[in-house]
Amino acid sequence: MAGVTGTVSDGPSGGDGTAVPGHAAAAGQPDRARAEQQDAATLFRELESSPEGLSDAAAKARIARFGPNAIAEKRINPLLKFLGYFWGPIPWMIEIAAVLSAVIRHWPDLIIIMVLLLFNALVGFWQEYQAGNAIDQLRKSLALKARARRDGAWREIDARELVPGDVVRLRLGAIVPADVKLFEGDYLSVDQSALTGESLPVDKKPGDVAYSGSVAKQGTMLGLVVATGMRTYFGETARLVSTAHHASHFQKAVMAIGRYLIQLSLGLIGLLVVVELLRGQALLRILEFALILAVASIPVALPAVLSVTMAVGALRLSRMKAIVARLDSIEEMAGMDVLCSDKTGTLTQNRLTLGEPVCFGTSPQELILAGTLASPADDRDAIDTAVAAGLTDPTAGQGYAQQHYVPFDPVSKRTESTRRGRDGGVFRVSKGAPQVILDLAQPAAEVRSAAEKAVEGFAQRGYRTLGVARSDDDGTSWRLLGLLPLFDPPREDAAATIAQAQSHGLTVKMVTGDNVAIGRQIATEVGLGSNILAADALTSDGADGALNAAAVRKIEAADGFAQVFPEHKFAIVKALQAAGHLVGMTGDGANDAPALKQADVGIAVSGATDAARAAAALVLTAPGLDVIIRAVEEARRIFERMNSYAIYRVTETIRITLFVVLSMVIYRFYPITTVLIILLALLNDLPIMTIAYDNAWLAPAPVRWKMQRVLTVASTLGLIGVVETFGLLVIVLHYFSLSQAQIQSLIFLKLSIAGHLTLFVARTKQRFYQPPFPAAPLLLAILGTQTVAALIVGFGLFVTRIPWIDIGLVWAYCLGWMLVEDQAKVLVYRFLETKRSMPGTAPAT
Repeated sequence: MAGVTGTVSDGPSGGDGTAVPGHAAAAGQPDRARAEQQDAATLFRELESSPEGLSDAAAKARIARFGPNAIAEKRINPLLKFLGYFWGPIPWMIEIAAVLSAVIRHWPDLIIIMVLLLFNALVGFWQEYQAGNAIDQLRKSLALKARARRDGAWREIDARELVPGDVVRLRLGAIVPADVKLFEGDYLSVDQSALTGESLPVDKKPGDVAYSGSVAKQGTMLGLVVATGMRTYFGETARLVSTAHHASHFQKAVMAIGRYLIQLSLGLIGLLVVVELLRGQALLRILEFALILAVASIPVALPAVLSVTMAVGALRLSRMKAIVARLDSIEEMAGMDVLCSDKTGTLTQNRLTLGEPVCFGTSPQELILAGTLASPADDRDAIDTAVAAGLTDPTAGQGYAQQHYVPFDPVSKRTESTRRGRDGGVFRVSKGAPQVILDLAQPAAEVRSAAEKAVEGFAQRGYRTLGVARSDDDGTSWRLLGLLPLFDPPREDAAATIAQAQSHGLTVKMVTGDNVAIGRQIATEVGLGSNILAADALTSDGADGALNAAAVRKIEAADGFAQVFPEHKFAIVKALQAAGHLVGMTGDGANDAPALKQADVGIAVSGATDAARAAAALVLTAPGLDVIIRAVEEARRIFERMNSYAIYRVTETIRITLFVVLSMVIYRFYPITTVLIILLALLNDLPIMTIAYDNAWLAPAPVRWKMQRVLTVASTLGLIGVVETFGLLVIVLHYFSLSQAQIQSLIFLKLSIAGHLTLFVARTKQRFYQPPFPAAPLLLAILGTQTVAALIVGFGLFVTRIPWIDIGLVWAYCLGWMLVEDQAKVLVYRFLETKRSMPGTAPAT
C-alpha cells in the first residue's frame, strides 16, 4: 500500500531532472538523466530494441560491447600487498640495520630485527585483509537471476548476462537486476531503502526508472534495460566505494615520530663516526657500535607496539558489541568530532507506526478498523501492518469476509475493499491519498477544510497521511471517516544518546533519504536541532562534484541533511574532512557504503547489510547509538596509551643516543657495550607492550596527535635524562672506585631503571602518583624486567658484576630524578596549555 502524502525521491537526479555529476554516458548507453526524461519509445529506438526483446545473437554482441552486468573488480596480488608493508622510511632503516647485522655476523640482532619487522607487517596486512572486501559484498548483493525476453520467449537467465535493450519482467519479490525503464503494467511498488535510505516503498508507473538492487514489493511490470553493471545507480555506489580513501592519521603520526627519531639518531651517530675516525679508531669497530646504537635508538618496535595496543583495544571493543575492522580507525575514533548519523534504523526504529487519528463522525477504533478492512486479506505491506497494529483488539477485523479487493495503483491512488459484515450487510471501505479520498467522499466544506488543515499539519511534522472512507451502497455515495497519520518513531534511547555524544564533544548531523519535513521532525525530537538542508541545494564547483566553499560552510552549520543520495553522502563527508574535521558516519544500507569507507570512522549499525559492514571500520552487533559512545570512550583511552608510549619512545631515544655520543666525544669512553645495548633494547621494548592493558585517562573532548606537544614533552624529558645519566657518569668516574666494565654495568642498570620510571611519568599529564594508576600487567612487567636487570648486574650474568649496595644507590638516584622529571612534565604541559589558549595562537599539531 502506497499513495500517501509527502514527497519521496524516485531517483538520483535533481527535482528538475538534472543529472548528478559523475555520470557521463557510456558509448551506446543512455545516461541516467536521459533515461528518466525520455519516453520508452525513444529509448527503444536508441537501443535498437523492441517490446519483444533482443535475439540471443544481438545480446551476445552487446555483452562483448558493454561487458557483463556486474561490478568491475580490481584485484591486487595479496603478496604485493603484503610486501608493501616493508616499504617506507621506518622499514627502510630497519632493513638497513638487518643487512648490516648480517654483514658483520651479529645473528641475535638480525633475528630480533626481522621478528619485529615481520610482526608489524603481518598485523597491518591482516587488518587490511579484514576491511578491504566492500566491493565483493556489493557484488554479492546483485540479483542472481532475471526473467528476460529473448528471441520472443520469456526465459530465466543469469543477471550478469543482461545487456542494454533487454526486456525484463519484474514482479513481487524480484530484485531489480539492472536499471530499467518501466513501459508496461499497472504499477510496481519497490523497496529501494538499501539504495536511497527512504523508509517507505516507492510507487513506480510506466515511464519511471527502477534501479538495480531495489526489491519489488507489489505489482508486476515490464521494463527495458537501459544501464548495466557499473553504469547503473547501484554500480555507481560500488564505484564510489572503490575510490573512497583517506590518509590515516595514525600512519601520519607514526611517520612523523619515525622521521624525528631517525633524523636525530643518524645525526648523532654520524657525528660519533666522524669523531672516532678522526681519533684513528678502526672503521669496522666504529660501524659495529654505530649499528647497535642505531638499532637501540631507531623505533624498530614503534609500529608493532602501537598496533598491539590497538589490537588489544579492539578486543575490548568487541566485548562491547563493536567489532573493529580496521585497526587504525580506533585512533581516528578518538579524534572524531563530527558524527554523520543515518536516520532510518539508527535514530529511528525503522518501524512504521500509526499516529493519533483524526476522526469525522466516528471513533478512533472504528476509523482504524475501517482502514484495516480496506487492506488485502493477506500479503499486507508495511502500511497495512502499521494501521492494523493500531487496533486495541487484534481480533476486531475477524468476521468481515472480503468479497472483492482493488489494490492501490498510481492512477487511482487508493485501495478499495468490499466486505460482508457480521450482520450479513455488504459495504465498501477505501483508503489512500487524502486528496483522493476527499474528492471521493465530497464532505461538507467545513469538514473538508478541517481535513485539509490536518493533512497540512501532519505534513509539516513529517508524517505521511491516509484518508479513509466508507460506502454502505454500491459505491455511489461515500462517507469520510477520518485521517490516519503514519511515521517512523525515534528510538527510545536516541535523544539521551545524542546528548551524551554532545557532552563528549561530538557534533551529530543527521543524514537521510527522506524529505526535509520528516528529517526536521525527527531531528527536533531527538535534540539535534531544526536546521535540516535539502542535499540538492548544495552546489558543486565542477564535474568532479566537489562542493564549493559556501556549501562547505552550510554543511558545517547544518544539523542534518534530507533527500540525500550516495553521491551527496560521499561529498558531505569529504567536505567535512576538507574543513579539518575527523568524520564518523553511521549507516546500514548499501547506499551508505561509499560514505562509510570515505569517512575516518565508518560505522555499520546492528542489522546492516553486508556491503555496509564490509565498507565500515567499526561494525556494531547491538542496537543503539550508546554502543558508539562506549566505543568512543574506549578509543580515547587507547589513544592515551599510544600517546604515552610515543612520548616514552622519543624520550628514550634522546636519552640513550645523546648520552652515549656525548660520553664518547667528551671522555673517549664507551659508557655501554654492544651486548648491554641489545639487553637494554630487549628489557625496554618487549615488556612495554603491556601498556596496551594500562589504565588510561578519559579525555572529555576529541583527541588527536599533536606532534609539537609530543616532541616538546619528550624532548624535555629526554634532555633531563641526559643530564641525569651524564651526572651519574661524572660522579662514578670521580668518586667511585669501579673498573670501566663495572661502570658500563652500572650505566646499563641506570638506563634500564630510568627508562621505565620515565614511562610512569609520561603515561599521564597529572602527577605520576595521581589516578589513573598503572594497571597490574604493566606494573608487573616493569617490576619483572627491573628484577631481571638487577640480577644481571648483581650476579654478573653476561656482564661485569657490581656490588648490591651500588644497585640500591642507583635506584635511589633514579627515584630522585623521577620527581624532577615529573615536575618538569607538569610545567611543560601547563606552558603548552597557556600558549594554546592565547589569542591568535594556533593549536599545536
